[in-house]
Amino acid sequence: MAAVTDGACVVLCDLDGVVWLSHQPIAGSVEAIARLRGAGHRVLFVTNNSSARVEVQEAALESIGIPAAGDVLTSAQAAALLIEPMERVVVCGGEGVVQAVVSRGATVVDGSGAADVVVVGYHRTFDYERMLVASRAARNGARLIGTNDDATYPTPEGPIPGGGAILASIVTASGRTPVIAGKPYEPMAALVRATVGDVEAKRAVMVGDRPETDGLMATTLGCRYAHVESGVTAPGTLVEPTPDLVAANLADVADRLIAGIF
Repeated sequence: MAAVTDGACVVLCDLDGVVWLSHQPIAGSVEAIARLRGAGHRVLFVTNNSSARVEVQEAALESIGIPAAGDVLTSAQAAALLIEPMERVVVCGGEGVVQAVVSRGATVVDGSGAADVVVVGYHRTFDYERMLVASRAARNGARLIGTNDDATYPTPEGPIPGGGAILASIVTASGRTPVIAGKPYEPMAALVRATVGDVEAKRAVMVGDRPETDGLMATTLGCRYAHVESGVTAPGTLVEPTPDLVAANLADVADRLIAGIF
């Protein structure tokens, strides 16, 4: 794993809308990451996508030419920080959530008995029966955790319902208030700090396309925010919080960082 050299920093890079759209690389992103690493910057991929196992996300990056072993941080991993070992967890999410829960030392249960926690994340197999099981467990006293509250998920064909849309149905059905783990909330910030250290987290650059997640994540960490217009926001859109840099895409951000003008 590459170390950060003097003058370089950690680049916390969102995936969907920054590196790729539905695993189709955005023009220039693969080369930009190679150039950043070559210049001494450490690149980590910080994603609210909790559905896939970490090694699957690493392999997907590898398949487009981006080595990523040990460099992917997910909202599922952040959610696991909110779970205690030996707790019983109902998962309303994908295999990435199951992996994170088991890695934490907790037990995944089917919801037919007692549960301590319900974790909700994006998954394409969500249906009424899963909503029933998850909301019933939450209503019966299990803590409700959302891996993220993103309303939509970007694809080449446009936005589709995201993990936040699924979570909203569980909240409505259970009447419970969730704790959100992913960007821009503190559990994800804690995961970043645990990975790079407090000092490097504050010196980092968060690169993202969603100001309400990536921009506020930079605020939570106290680091810089580079907003790219290759994802969910159209070019020229006024975004809040105000970015430290607005760029067309990741390649543009890399140009600025490597030249030392950002």
